[in-house]
Amino acid sequence: MPYAREYALHNAAGGGEVMTDPATAPRAFRHALDQLHAAAAGKVGYDDFGSDDYREGLDVLLQSMDYDPSFSEQGRAMAWAALIEALGSRAVAHQSMAQNPRFKDVRIVKPIVITGVPRTGTTALHKLLAVDPRFQGLEKWLLTAPMPRPPRESWPSHQLFQAEVASLAARWGPQQRAAHNIVADEVDECIFLQRQSFVSNFWNGGWSAATYDAWWQAQDERNSARYVRKCIQLIGSNDPERRWLLKNPSHILHLDRVFEMFPDACIIQTHRDPAKAIPSLCALLMHSHAVMELGRTAQRARNMCEREVAKWAKGVREAEGVRARHPTQVLDVMHSDFHSNPIATVQKIYAFVGLEFTPEVEARMAKRIEASPENSHGAHRYDVRDFGLTEGAIRDRFGDYVERYDLALRSAA
Repeated sequence: MPYAREYALHNAAGGGEVMTDPATAPRAFRHALDQLHAAAAGKVGYDDFGSDDYREGLDVLLQSMDYDPSFSEQGRAMAWAALIEALGSRAVAHQSMAQNPRFKDVRIVKPIVITGVPRTGTTALHKLLAVDPRFQGLEKWLLTAPMPRPPRESWPSHQLFQAEVASLAARWGPQQRAAHNIVADEVDECIFLQRQSFVSNFWNGGWSAATYDAWWQAQDERNSARYVRKCIQLIGSNDPERRWLLKNPSHILHLDRVFEMFPDACIIQTHRDPAKAIPSLCALLMHSHAVMELGRTAQRARNMCEREVAKWAKGVREAEGVRARHPTQVLDVMHSDFHSNPIATVQKIYAFVGLEFTPEVEARMAKRIEASPENSHGAHRYDVRDFGLTEGAIRDRFGDYVERYDLALRSAA
């Protein structure tokens, strides 16, 4: 691939000059649209970004970046690098689609889609199920460079895989790894594809982005969902018969779009006391804010918690109406049940999706459970008081959702 060397060189030190040199970021993001496209094309070697349906969201995001955050100089550079990476990934995807036009013929049958409020066990469940070789997922390095998945044994020698490993090592510190570890060769979230459409919950979390967030919440994400589906078809085009295992907490905010993408999807919705889940999410996001922005820490923390509570409470309420139209296609998984007896939870999931839970798969899962890689980087600590709300106030915002699934009682137990 002609872009591989340039892409690898850029990322080999965690993003090269764009990541580390504040001078590379424009002083006014809203005037830098052409500069951004040129930087992304220069990074990957391609300048075809596909249809223009991403441009409105990108324009709103650039405007927001001038108005909402109080960037540090390093934060400005890192935000600029994130834009370049996302837009460059979009160009890589479209180039690969052009080179592999038959990807559109790939059928996606009964994908398993894990979703729910963030910090409810979606990641641990996703990575545990992914040890079953009958599943295919979206490995992190392919989310950054969408292409037909190469043979796994070739990954260590692949320049793009090496680049992703180096980039994650440079960017993902101990606190982030303790809260949510990302590994280049393990499955990760659809949101890394979704961000390439610039209509995504991804762009309102890394730094203050109230203007973009307000715009995004009024969008229906239809074009974003279509782009995600195309990329999934592309990445899985060498394994058309393997069943898909996908995960994205943000899907619960637009569950109707998931069924539009995949009418026969098997949805696994995870649940946890929001008075625990939301502060955990905010603590994770604030790790990023500490690097990206200056000052206003307490104010940003309070604003963030108010926003996340409102967003996810609205999401689970609206999801109930969608679930009612697909009563046999959703399985509820309780965070407490999964952590107390993961194998029993997995057995229910296999019965739900119509797969045999074989002794070989159980042995693989038992090995991962014993290794407990999610807990190998230390404890993720958080306190609801850091975000200006009480546990009771958070539960109240979620209304009857907490009672419906006995989440407060499960949390106390």
